[in-house]
Amino acid sequence: MSNEPLRLPTSIDETQALLRAAHYVADRSLATVLFLALRLGRPLFLEGEAGVGKTEIAKVLASTLGRRLIRLQCYEGLDVATAVYEWNYTAQMMAIRLSEAAGEHDKERIEHDVFSERYLIKRPLLQAMEPNVAGAPVLLIDEIDRADEAFEAFLLEVLSDFQVTIPELGVIKAPETPIVVITSNRTREIHDALKRRCLYHWVGYPDAAREMAIVRAKAPHAPEGLTRELVAFVQRLRKLDLFKSPGVAETLDWASALTELDAFALDPTQVSDTLGVLLKYQDDIAKIEGATAQTLIDETRAEIRRAELGSSL
Repeated sequence: MSNEPLRLPTSIDETQALLRAAHYVADRSLATVLFLALRLGRPLFLEGEAGVGKTEIAKVLASTLGRRLIRLQCYEGLDVATAVYEWNYTAQMMAIRLSEAAGEHDKERIEHDVFSERYLIKRPLLQAMEPNVAGAPVLLIDEIDRADEAFEAFLLEVLSDFQVTIPELGVIKAPETPIVVITSNRTREIHDALKRRCLYHWVGYPDAAREMAIVRAKAPHAPEGLTRELVAFVQRLRKLDLFKSPGVAETLDWASALTELDAFALDPTQVSDTLGVLLKYQDDIAKIEGATAQTLIDETRAEIRRAELGSSL
């Protein structure tokens, strides 16, 4: 098996085909910005509601291009020691004591030995700067909006030059710029300075046709009639005043759950019983279950019948 890195797509159509090969159904605007990010070597900043497929794009790129996926999950309090590197202090102390026990008293030599790469713990950002015969890795910086603004400012430096300075070792620079995907659920605004370093794309909820294609690709065992009804039902749900509308991830979970329950069509009782797969807040579930679920199912079926009559004319 060759270790040569797989070539990047050379057109928007190739980019769409690349995504499709991993069962990721993307519209042309997303394929365009992804193609440009790959060709220009720029980070891709993806913003949108949770569950619309932002993180999946990085996974698909790593899989289809044969690259290593390195994920940095952001959270409040994330710092350099967790994101970039830290020293293995326990191992260093043991090495110092063993050297002293062996009669080694040259402090400069001991210091040189314990501050070598052998004792360096590489975190995601530093791992992304390591050379790899398979090509530059895919670096996923997930949910940047959860990190503090101080870390966001530090990230500006990293994205500018893809190098970090470790005082004991010097400057470490990536031999090849990683493929960077940054995601945000927009729980807070990200500073313009970070966005300027990236190509930007808003990942919204798919329309009915694209969501149908996604369910067919990701949940192929779901009966066709059930797929049509549940997609139309979810599309209708997103138009309601809910605390959190279901994402594509929830649609797929619901399709799998209903298939496990041997459903071939939406049943009001079954829908009410499985709303916890689709909706994640009790107020939303209470608003939909029972009579509302029955009304939505009736409206969904009427919409499907109208579409079928229209296509047959």
